[in-house]
Amino acid sequence: MTNAFLDAHKTRRTQYALGKSLPVSREEITALIQEAVKHAPSSFNSQSSRVVILYGAQSDKFWDLVRQELKKIVPADAFDATEKKLASFAAGAGTILFYEDQDVIKGLQEQFALYADNFPVWSEQSSGMAQLAVWTALATVGVGASLQHYNPLPDAAAAAEWNLPASWKLRAQMPFGSHEAEIGGKDFIDDAQRFRVFG
Repeated sequence: MTNAFLDAHKTRRTQYALGKSLPVSREEITALIQEAVKHAPSSFNSQSSRVVILYGAQSDKFWDLVRQELKKIVPADAFDATEKKLASFAAGAGTILFYEDQDVIKGLQEQFALYADNFPVWSEQSSGMAQLAVWTALATVGVGASLQHYNPLPDAAAAAEWNLPASWKLRAQMPFGSHEAEIGGKDFIDDAQRFRVFG
């Protein structure tokens, strides 16, 4: 089956071996991220996703904040492996921080009380779709990335460092950069285990 969307979707893979050389300009990357997030779906068209894009030294600073927080809780004899992992993320050209604006969610809960319990769940789904849209868009221009979840450890430090609104809740981090190694194959479970088709 040939389909442009599916072809793009299949190129999106986890890349841990990142480098600082980008195949396109920072301006193009920024525009790509903005467009991908802007057109990602959200419940009630709430557009609750917020994004911080960090390049170069700013990205390095974020991973140093994560390192400082992890040093407080990771046993000393295990910290070397943790530090190496964080260094692989900092080796990239940048990092995207995905947030969800809690004020938007609270506003929807007040406006549509019948669905109040669902809005936090729908917000998480919106964030996931924005993350996938960005990841796939980056893959189409030859940029490698991975998705990380160190939140809530660096949340307060990142909010202070970049003067972010208190209502922004960090949901994921995406280090990105050049592909510095081949991406291995991916195994799939049998379709019969995942899909049921009727009619």
